Amino acid sequence: MGSCNGCEVEIGQAFGPVYDADRYGARLVASPRHADVLLVTGVVTHNMADALARTVEATPEPRVVIAIGDCAIDGGLLAGGFGVRGTVGDVTHVDLAVPGCPPEPDAIVAALRQVTGR
Repeated sequence: MGSCNGCEVEIGQAFGPVYDADRYGARLVASPRHADVLLVTGVVTHNMADALARTVEATPEPRVVIAIGDCAIDGGLLAGGFGVRGTVGDVTHVDLAVPGCPPEPDAIVAALRQVTGR
């Protein structure tokens, strides 16, 4: 998607040794085919809308889509931009949203804990 990479840095911290999302049963995997949850950051650009839809489709049911950051939720600073198709919710169903620009790692971990139930 069209992210500034700030949210990705915070996701990395959420899985790092300080916040350790792994202890709550959340794991990073290399393929959507092995995932239960998709963390989506940034606005959806015109050239990435189909890729997002295919990624969601490749994720087995039941799946959870979490929009991470203001841009993914409502377009943030990039709303209405030339290359912007819209928000994650404009392309696919969003189950959870983690607001912030960027959201803090503990907020990301809290959302993952809602999903894992731990």
